[in-house]
Amino acid sequence: ENLGPSISCWMLGHRLFSCAVSHRGALDGLRVLDMSHILSGPFCSQLLADYGADVIKVEKPKVGDDTRSWGPPFLKPPPSAATPEAPTTSTEYRGESSYFLSVNRNKRSLALDFRNAAGKKVLLDLVRQSDVLLENHRPGTLERHGLGYATLQTLNPRLIFASLTGFGPDGPFHQKAGYDVIVAAMGGLLGITGTAEGGPVKPGVAVTDLFTGALAHGAILAALQARHTTGRGQRVDLSLLEAQVVMLANIGANYLLCGEEGRRWGTAHASIVPYQAFPTADGSIVVGALNDTQFATLCRDALQQPDWSTDPRFRHNADRVAHREVLVALLSKQFAAHTTAHWVSVLEPTQLAFSPINSLAEVYAHPQVRHRDMVQHVSHPTLGSIPLAGHAAKFSDTPATTRRAPPLLDQHRQEILQQVLGYSPEYIRQLEQAKAFG
Repeated sequence: ENLGPSISCWMLGHRLFSCAVSHRGALDGLRVLDMSHILSGPFCSQLLADYGADVIKVEKPKVGDDTRSWGPPFLKPPPSAATPEAPTTSTEYRGESSYFLSVNRNKRSLALDFRNAAGKKVLLDLVRQSDVLLENHRPGTLERHGLGYATLQTLNPRLIFASLTGFGPDGPFHQKAGYDVIVAAMGGLLGITGTAEGGPVKPGVAVTDLFTGALAHGAILAALQARHTTGRGQRVDLSLLEAQVVMLANIGANYLLCGEEGRRWGTAHASIVPYQAFPTADGSIVVGALNDTQFATLCRDALQQPDWSTDPRFRHNADRVAHREVLVALLSKQFAAHTTAHWVSVLEPTQLAFSPINSLAEVYAHPQVRHRDMVQHVSHPTLGSIPLAGHAAKFSDTPATTRRAPPLLDQHRQEILQQVLGYSPEYIRQLEQAKAFG
């Protein structure tokens, strides 16, 4: 529900969105028990939550998701908003981690010690009430506590049990620790990322984690669709390594089909020229000409060098790839002669694909980003109105929504125990005395 801009939102061209949205999402009525942490799992469950699922985030008592402590940067409440949950006068309180805030909206938090008998009982009750369980513990962890798929599917035969691991549940590496950059190295991404002259470069965001989370979200939805036919849930198993191998895409296919080893190209492309960043007089610009017609347009209308497109060395893309060094040198000299703003003005009428390399400030101020509501504000219980990334998928009938701010640790304990599980206040007190919640 668009409530119109606040003063701060208006200055950025953003819209303020209410936590109480009336639209029913595509996954409205679906309950996800999210036992995952860090990035790949929470990114997956946030997508499901954005589409309307009720996501209950189960966290470690007292500390919560590891990313709650990842920073700086941390975001602190304004002095006037000090609360018992956010003791702004405490030297120990650093604030809310922006990392955690980025992938945990639209979820309810419950701190629960499933290693404790009382806590395990609560978890099993939640399993009975859930459609999906998502976890990314090391293989065997949940099984050791009697919480593996074989056990849980007897309690809830319709349960989709989704496991995200570093290397899978079996095989020679299944017990090894797997994190994004480690798997990016093992799975080949770092071998093809960086410049030819330099060493490997880590991508600016954790793309292996994010891609795995995106694959998991799709796999969960596929398992839910299968359940409509079979009436049964199933186990869904994804690993960072397998996702990374899939993500090699055409570069991996070049090796599998042609024996061609991958290499680092910087911003350039192994099979298309020109398709890369070029230095300008005051910055850089990325330009792509993906076919012969586009290359002719670039040469004629933007660079004022029409003869280049008829030069036998550059006439077709395969020719341009073969003579990459010569062509890139010519293009680089041309682009370096003028400012980025000049090239933007020259390229704009051509309808070619191009862009300056934007800072984050320029990204969020971009007119297309603003037009597509890619920044949305939500009211946080201690921080006030905070901006979060919008929704990449737009639905005509069941829109993705930002309904809840990322939760405080254990914020929704009473709500979940009473409304979802139907526990009485007296029983909840007994569970608290039994240390179910730490």
